Formats: sequence, C-alpha cells, structure tokens
Amino acid sequence: MSSADVDTQDRSRHLPAHRRGSLADFVAERGQVAVGELAERFGVSIDTIRRDLDQLDADGLLIRTHGGAVSKSAAPVGDRKLDLRLRLHTEQKEAIAALAARLVQDDSVIMLNGGTTTLAVMRHLRDRRGLTIATNNLRIPAELPAGMECELYVFGGHVRTVAQTTTGAVSFAVTNRPDEITVRADIAIIGVGAVATSGFSTSNVGDAAMMAEMMDHAEQVAVVADSSKFSRHLFAQIASLDRATYLVTDIAPPPPIAASLEEAGVSVITP
Repeated sequence: MSSADVDTQDRSRHLPAHRRGSLADFVAERGQVAVGELAERFGVSIDTIRRDLDQLDADGLLIRTHGGAVSKSAAPVGDRKLDLRLRLHTEQKEAIAALAARLVQDDSVIMLNGGTTTLAVMRHLRDRRGLTIATNNLRIPAELPAGMECELYVFGGHVRTVAQTTTGAVSFAVTNRPDEITVRADIAIIGVGAVATSGFSTSNVGDAAMMAEMMDHAEQVAVVADSSKFSRHLFAQIASLDRATYLVTDIAPPPPIAASLEEAGVSVITP
C-alpha cells in the first residue's frame, strides 16, 4: 500500500460520518462510556466528541448523558437518573403498561410504586373511572391523563431525587389523630429492578421495603418488568416470586425463571 493510500485511509477514519458510526458501535459494545475516554480513543477533541454524541442522540442511536453516553440497549443499573431510564426500552415498557392497565377495573383502588414502567401504566388508565390511586411516584401527578377523575394520594417520606420518589411508610397521617391511617388496595402494580428464580429485587433498601409493604397491602400484585430485568440480582430483595399474582413482561421469561414462576402460581402475561 502506498503512502498516499495510507493517508487517504487515515483521513477516512476521521471523517465525521465514519467516526460517528464507529463511536456508536463502541458505545453499544461498552454500554456506558465517558467523553474523555471517547476523545482519547478516537483521537479528537472533547468538544468534537460532544458534538458527535449530540448528533447520535438526535439520530436515536444512543442516549447522551452528562459526561458521556449510554447504549439504548443497556440494561438499567442501580440508581440511574429517571430522565435517562425514561428513554430505555420504551417500546417494551409501553407494551407492558398497556397489558397491566387491563388488570385495573373501574372504581378500584390501586397502588403504583416509582419507576418508568409504572409511569407508563398511569398513562394507559385514561379511560378508567372512579379510581383511587396511591403512589410514591412523584411524576404521576403530572402524568394524570387530561380529564381523568380520580382520587390521588402520594405517600410521604424521604424524597429520592435521583428516582423522583418518596420512601416511607405505606400509610397516611391525619390531623388530630395519634395513629396513622393504614390503607389497602385492590391491586398493587410494582416495577422492580430484577427478576430471578430467587425473587424480585431492586438497588435501594428503602425502595425494597416500601415495595414489599405495598404488596402486603394489596389483594393482588402485578409485577411489571421488561426482559432486561431477567436473571439479574440486585442489592435489596423485595419478595419471593410467590408474592406476585401476575408478572407482566414483554417476552416469555427464560426457562428456569418460567418454571419457578409456574411453581409459585404466578400468571405470566406477555403481548
């Protein structure tokens, strides 16, 4: 190969379109990458990488974050910010939400925990009448469909800004009454971080305790989780599989989990 051919090949590697394609592939492979690492790898400035990431985000090929980027196919890990998680697995979450909403009857009491899938469920309840909704999800009040008539209660407690939720007791204090009022629900719709043969788990102890308490206060429990949550184990155990009435997900679980769910008497609902 001549020196002219080498120079042409080197220049082609640095053409914006070629570089962005390689950059998108690298982020998809790694899952999450920082701007500095990308600049060093591709031999361009940080400002150039930032412009590339902005364009790739606009093209829907990755998700731009503060300081870097993540792959759209990356499984949510730990306490990623809600605005990021809202952009992951969106099609699967919408399909799950539509199915879970069918479990909610008019004039029923429902509990919804924090998370993006339960937020999607809320949007699919626009045609329900006479609902009483209790939640620790601080985004739900803003997501109530226009014209929807319902009673909405938000559980108090510590506010977790990264998740936009509260963490506290599943009860309500009442003026001039020493004891808190306990509550019950016809169905609790619970988004979890992981589903395994050992049960459901999440990354935060306070969240896990609150999810478990919501389950205990409900006649039925619908766990909503997309397939990226399968066969994972997070820090805090919420409950064993038999605590759920339904698992609503986008595809059939892997055989070991499917067998455990069947043994636990959990109905699996998929599109």
